[in-house]
Amino acid sequence: MLRKFSNGVAVLGVTALLAVCQSTAPSPSTSGSGQPKPQATSQTAPVTPAAYAAPTAVPRGRSVLVLNGYTGRELLSENADAPRFPASLTKMMTLYLLFEEVSKGRYTLSTPLNVSANAASQPPSKIGLKPGSTITVEQAARALAIKSANDVAIAVAENISGSEAAFARKMTQKAKSLGLTRTRFVNASGLPNPRQVTTARDMAKLGMALKRRFPQYASYYKARSVTYNGRRFKATNNLIGKVAGVDGLKTGYVRLSGYNLVATSRRNGRKLVVVVMGGASESARDTEVTQLIERFSY
Repeated sequence: MLRKFSNGVAVLGVTALLAVCQSTAPSPSTSGSGQPKPQATSQTAPVTPAAYAAPTAVPRGRSVLVLNGYTGRELLSENADAPRFPASLTKMMTLYLLFEEVSKGRYTLSTPLNVSANAASQPPSKIGLKPGSTITVEQAARALAIKSANDVAIAVAENISGSEAAFARKMTQKAKSLGLTRTRFVNASGLPNPRQVTTARDMAKLGMALKRRFPQYASYYKARSVTYNGRRFKATNNLIGKVAGVDGLKTGYVRLSGYNLVATSRRNGRKLVVVVMGGASESARDTEVTQLIERFSY
């Protein structure tokens, strides 16, 4: 295993071996795998790489953070500010910007989003969008929150900003406005890219911002499945319906990141945000998050 990296060279070497991004464990048949309420202003200057850069992250680096979901007070921290790869935790920001379009009246939940050949061609996890078809905003949001669909993420990005690259710049700008000081996005899905970097603390802040700013969509994050075109897709968050009090939020996995989860829970009058990044396996990550919820819910 590589343990030291110089000037990002080793990181780039690692990414050459990466497969697709999902929020679930890799299938044996695939080479890869597989989600505060400050307001942004529209007057903020555009973000450029020179003006806003994030450091290189360590592949499969481990981070843990537990916050009081009411106050944001830190209850437990391990490498919470170290640079990490978000994988599909990225889609929390994709959702945030989609919901913001609805709140501004640009879209409604029934607005159809056009599906390009580029969006449809994305690797799994996906729901099988077809080029030239459409998907409603509500269907897209549910597919992102529950299934962590990469094809949907790109369709959302292209409809909102014209291209995924333009949308990624908007994502980074929004991250900065929300106080995510160590986050840089370069794509809308979380598919492998060594330049897409965040921290456990930033992902906790984003999860809190998403739920506080748009509480009307809370049911999306705790649904156990989503259906599209007659197909039923199981939620990637294995804790929903299995661990008492868990009501969201987002999973993520690529080989570069390890197994990530931002989980929210409410039990015994206590509200928690638990982040584990760099888990060795899906089951190990889920077990650790469950233990942390049990520990801090009493």
